[in-house]
Amino acid sequence: MSQSSTSSALPKEFAGVTVVTKANVYFDGGVISHTLIFADGTKKTLGLIRPGSYHFNTDAPERMEIVAGACRVKLDNDKTTHDYPAGTAFDVTGRSGFQIEVASGLCEYICSFLK
Repeated sequence: MSQSSTSSALPKEFAGVTVVTKANVYFDGGVISHTLIFADGTKKTLGLIRPGSYHFNTDAPERMEIVAGACRVKLDNDKTTHDYPAGTAFDVTGRSGFQIEVASGLCEYICSFLK
């Protein structure tokens, strides 16, 4: 598991994608995302996290890029917690998980499913 507090070049839009119209709703609406499917079959989700603390498990490796707002994250098997403001990202290994907390406002993210 790794984390990156450096700024990433976040895209402002995705062209030529299929958008799944049914939302992914977790924790009674605390986290909501929509799935994007690219021409090559890769997937990403775009989502919002409301204030609260949520735990997610991962099957495949993921990269979470914070588009707006901020969050605090503790990766499973890591003893430390890290803050991620807009423009930063963190990676999660497959078959693991992470605890994500939003103190106030909304946290917007792009989740990329890595190979």
